[in-house]
Formats: sequence, structure tokens, C-alpha cells
Amino acid sequence: YTLEDELKKVLYGEEKVKTFKDLKEEVIETGKCGSCLGCVTFCSAGQLNALTVREDTPDFLDEDKCLECGICYLICPNINLLDSIQRKQMGWIPPIGTYIYLSSSRSENDKVRALATDGGVVTSLLHHMLDHHIIDGALVSKGLNPFSREPFFATTFEDLLSATGFGAHVSGGMKELERYSTYPRTLVGLRSSVPSDMTRIAVVGTPCQINTIRKMQLLKIIPAHIIKYTIGLFCIGTFSFYGKKRESLEETTGIPLQEIAKMNIKEDLRITTKDGETHRIPLEKLERFLRPPCRYCTDFSNEFADISVGGLGSPDGYTTVLLREPSFKKIYDNAIREGYLAERDIKNAGNIIRKIIDLTEYKKKKSQAYDGEADETNSEE
Repeated sequence: YTLEDELKKVLYGEEKVKTFKDLKEEVIETGKCGSCLGCVTFCSAGQLNALTVREDTPDFLDEDKCLECGICYLICPNINLLDSIQRKQMGWIPPIGTYIYLSSSRSENDKVRALATDGGVVTSLLHHMLDHHIIDGALVSKGLNPFSREPFFATTFEDLLSATGFGAHVSGGMKELERYSTYPRTLVGLRSSVPSDMTRIAVVGTPCQINTIRKMQLLKIIPAHIIKYTIGLFCIGTFSFYGKKRESLEETTGIPLQEIAKMNIKEDLRITTKDGETHRIPLEKLERFLRPPCRYCTDFSNEFADISVGGLGSPDGYTTVLLREPSFKKIYDNAIREGYLAERDIKNAGNIIRKIIDLTEYKKKKSQAYDGEADETNSEE
């Protein structure tokens, strides 16, 4: 009995695979939909226009054209039918997944460090991979302002620099938008941003995005075959600032939005203003700003990525790195040997892992508190 047998049982077993109609009932109508739009983007009836997006939410355009293949249902990050197969395939170990190496490092490039939220490790690692033709490009996210990001496909070091950090350096500054969200639609970028001739790409994403990509790879859904490497971000959740929530954010932090230059999350939210001052906001005060689906997520450390990164556990100017995939460890070691990255000595590795586990448990407890309850915040002010 193999994992392939188990997958076939899920796909072709006695129970009929559920469809978008079920996805609407179980995820969208319960307020758990994260609007990643993977279901719409990779719909097998895409050319038939079976699905559409209405007010940021997936919906039927023509239900009669649905092929009822179940792809949309299976790849949704809020559906767990494939979770046990994924975990067995990756040798997953609780509570934060498998990892083979822990590091605290930073970019050795002054330009990268000047723009980076933490140590600029992701930017310089991708720079190394591009320089050595390990990848053709990287799907990342570019900041429009401190509260809004969009998918961006980078093929040069200059491209990577333009996407580095939280985005305050991007021209245009704070725009008067009706909707701010720190969640980038990376999955949509797989269809809209990546050139068709690319055969080897890396993707940088949140836990829900990497989870969906792993499901696509398991099911061999195009274009998952071109994704050779996944870089996962530590994620306590992404935030939305719609309508009165923007005013509420100013009241909570005591900082006018137009004065925010950079935001970063470690054990708390750290806001750096344009005058260089850093303000620390406890995570408990941010719950009202979490995007509704993030309240149900239990993955902080990006358990299914090849490498997981974030500022938690490292001093300012450095990035904590959890290497999970042996082949990526070789790439990382070469980036250090060739001067793209530099490591610092870690004397408190156990404390760093404990912090990662603590935030994982924090997310799980919050998820349990919300699970099964009607999400009244799903209708934004």
C-alpha cells in the first residue's frame, strides 16, 4: 500500500469527489475563504468560464459549465483531504514539520540590507540562484505601500531589489484605496505573471499558498511542474484594513498611516516610522485586523516549504532560516561560501525553536477558538 494508492482512494474512492458547490458551502459561505483565487485560477473549466470573482470572492458564473472534477475543492488550503498524504510524502514531524538545519543569517549586499525587512536572506538567496542559472525566475510579491502587495515575477537582481522589503520605498506612497491588504495573490501570479517559456521557478509565499502549491504538485496540475523550489515565510497572519479598520489601526497604534515606513512581525508587530523610530504592538491588539480566513490557519512556520524564513528569533538585521529540503541546503551553503549570505553564531538554537513552536501553538489555539463559530467580521465595515 503506497501513497499513490492512498491518493487514488481519495480521488477515485467510493465517495464522489466534492465540487465547487461544496467548496462554496464549506469554505466561502462560512467565512474561511482567503480569496487566494486558486480555485478560479486553476479551474479545469477555465476556458468555459464556469467560475468568476465577485467582490473579491470566487463564485459560479455558469454552474452548468462546471466539469465537477473536484480540483478546486482539493487544492483549497482550507480543505484537508490531502493533508495526511502530503505529510507522509514529506516525512512531516510535529509540531513544526521536518527541518535539517537552523540558521540565523543576512545578506552581504549593502543595497539588499538597506531595503530588507529583516536580513534580506530571501533576496540574496534568489540572487545567487539566478546568477547560477538554478532558476529562470522567482515569483515574489512587490509592495505598493506598507499595506498592499501584488505578485511579481523577478528575473534579474534589479527586479528582486524592487520587491525587497515591505514596500515603503516603492514610488506612489500611500494611496487612497478603499481596500488595503498585506496578502499578495501569489497563486494568481502563477497564471498572469510567469512567462510561458519558464521551466524552473522559485515561489515565495505564505503557508496557505505553499500548501496549495504542494497539493497542485501532488495532483500534477499545470503549472505546478515548473515550481522547483518553495521559500516559505513565517506567518502569524495577513491583515486587512478596510473602511473604518484603517482609522481603528491608527487609534490602536497611535501612528498616522502616512507616517509608517515599514512593518515587521516577530514576537509582536514592529512599526518603523519615517523618522526611524520603532514602535512595538502586542499581537493580541491586532486580532481585529486579521483577514478572517487567517483566524483558522494553524501553520506559522510554513511546514511544507523547502526552506522557511522570518525574523522571529534573530536580532534586527538578521533572518531566521529553517532548511527543510536537503537539496536546498546545498544551494544555501554555496550562497554562503560565495559571499551572497553570511551566518552568525547561534548559541540559543533551542530558544529559537521554542519561539517558533510557541507561535505555532498560539495560532492553533486561536483557530480552535474561532472554528465552528459564525465569523461576524467577514462582512467588513
